[in-house]
Amino acid sequence: MNSFFVMCKHKTYKPTDKMSDLICENYALLQVLSRFGVSLGFGDKSVQEVCDMNGVDCPTFLIVVNFLTEENDRMQDHLARLSVPALMDYLQRAHSYFLDFQLPSIRKKLIEAIDFSLSDKVSYLILQFFDDYVGEVRKHMEYENKQVFTYVRDLLEGKKTEEFSIGVFARHHDQINVKLTELKNIIIKYYPANGDNQLLNATLFDIFCCEEDLASHNRVEDYLFVPAIMELEKGVK
Repeated sequence: MNSFFVMCKHKTYKPTDKMSDLICENYALLQVLSRFGVSLGFGDKSVQEVCDMNGVDCPTFLIVVNFLTEENDRMQDHLARLSVPALMDYLQRAHSYFLDFQLPSIRKKLIEAIDFSLSDKVSYLILQFFDDYVGEVRKHMEYENKQVFTYVRDLLEGKKTEEFSIGVFARHHDQINVKLTELKNIIIKYYPANGDNQLLNATLFDIFCCEEDLASHNRVEDYLFVPAIMELEKGVK
């Protein structure tokens, strides 16, 4: 079970709960706030009030929050209340976060942390593995942004093509964490110690967090987004 969002005993969050309590009880949900376009500084306002202030669909926000903090991969009981446009916007913001911020930040730290003067070429192998991994992630997410989300927007407008379905996406929704696991193993097992490894350890910690964040992102796509689009397809002739 992915533990990135499960940091306290699970409770089901409600519209009347204070948004600040939600974050203090599970700080990983800061990522969810950001991906719904919600800024900090909301005082003691409730989840509903903060969502209304930011133009966010509150049921969709809570479905995602409660799904991520649950300890299983079951589909949400209230999936029918989910807003497909709101969830799609959330997923696109997540893609932008990974591609434009988190992965470039990790690469920068890697370059600062590893010694390229080593003769065994492990340093270059580490960077090559990371760049290959980022390439796979970019290809995966750009496909979703262009192919899958365009298809869904057409569905929302009542247009359906026989050449594609969300089932095609679901069957080929490959996990993109294999290279990241290999990269972690190379760093942990084979990178030679050079005295002070604090920066490298901090970078490795970021890689672990990124891996778990991506796994949680895939869960949202597999167990919320795909079932919601399957229901949408049924209503479009």
